[in-house]
Amino acid sequence: MTETAPLRIVAANAAPWADVRRVFGERGDPAGCFCQYFKVDNATWEARDVPAFERALCAQAAEPGPGPGVIAYLGEEPVGWCAVEPRSATPRILRSRVGQASEEEDRPGLWAVTCFVVRVGFRRRGVAAALLEGAVAHAREHGAEVVEGYPVDTRGSRMSSADLYHGPLSAFQAAGFETVARPSATRALVRLVL
Repeated sequence: MTETAPLRIVAANAAPWADVRRVFGERGDPAGCFCQYFKVDNATWEARDVPAFERALCAQAAEPGPGPGVIAYLGEEPVGWCAVEPRSATPRILRSRVGQASEEEDRPGLWAVTCFVVRVGFRRRGVAAALLEGAVAHAREHGAEVVEGYPVDTRGSRMSSADLYHGPLSAFQAAGFETVARPSATRALVRLVL
């Protein structure tokens, strides 16, 4: 792998499971969630059955259809993940503070970008921006009419990667998303009409 290798984005269900697994890693928040937080109820989340979360994502990635997200590759190395799918697949988002700010009703053409993971060693290289661009293209290809996001407004301050799992507001703005609500000083609800 070289520093100049191009980034490419692939649907998670078109990537080998081992590559998806590698992005989530063995420790830290991604390895404990496997992008299930917005899909499960409170009791299931509190039980923290991480192997069950991993099995669930593996099954979701194996289902026919658009799949639960996209994977970024730098050359042949899997380096990032973005969860993007119909918002109806993430029922917990509507119970969250930022999700409650959405006036959009759930409908087939409404998709949500809920989570980013960029592996350590590959951050600050434009991976999240490429993932967002690929997520929007993936959603459009599968019939999305509107894509929502729930990014963090860093206002120029540094935040931990754990705090940025929804993505930075600046990346969404650069991709053409418009802020439609501000449920808190650091959280935004953004939307892109396709």
